[in-house]
This record gives sequence, C-alpha cells and structure tokens, in this order.
Amino acid sequence: QVQLVESGGGLVQAGGSLRLSCAASGRTFSGYAMGWFRQAPGKEREFVAARSGSGGNRNYADSVKGRFTISRDNAKNTVYLQMNSLKPEDTAVYYCAADPNFITITTTPSYWGQGTQVTVSS
Repeated sequence: QVQLVESGGGLVQAGGSLRLSCAASGRTFSGYAMGWFRQAPGKEREFVAARSGSGGNRNYADSVKGRFTISRDNAKNTVYLQMNSLKPEDTAVYYCAADPNFITITTTPSYWGQGTQVTVSS
C-alpha cells in the first residue's frame, strides 16, 4: 500500500507560479512511477505529468509542456510539480498518483492522493 499526501495548492494570478508537493509513504518510493492528474469542474480527470521511478523518463500532457516540470526526490519520498506561466484553464483539483509501471501511471494509476485545489485568476 502507498499513501500519498499533496500540498502546495492555492490561489495565484495568471502568469504566476506554484509548486505542488506529494509526500509518499509505504512501499519503496523509487520502485514507483509518480504522476500528477487534474480535474476541473464539470470535466473528467486528465493526465498532467509523470516521472519514472529512477527519474530518467518523463511524460507530459501537451497542454502543459514547456510550462510544468515534474521532479522527484527519492531520498525524501517526494514528487513535485513546478507550474509556471499559469493560465485560468489550469484551475483544477490536482491529484498525485503512483504506480509500479511507467506506462500505466498515465492512464490507470494504482494509488491516488486526496487532491489539492489550484485556482488561477485572470
């Protein structure tokens, strides 16, 4: 079992930045690919970014490429999402996710956090 706890959400103006954190506990952190998803009001949850257990592979949704960066610190059991040049359409609840497989993490992760709200004002 893996427990995930997100933090760092909040209200920011368009063009601003936020960094989300996700602390993981349970199994060996480096054995899991980690990812971020988001869900805007009235929309389905969508994939945002993922990073492999070793950190060598990354994957991003087209909508965030060049603006968001996913990183991880395996010594701290933490994954981060640095969000720059934020837009109102980035407003959503952001969820941290974990899965042993770097492919599956982008579609059906095994573990989810509780989510943190990000609101971008225009």
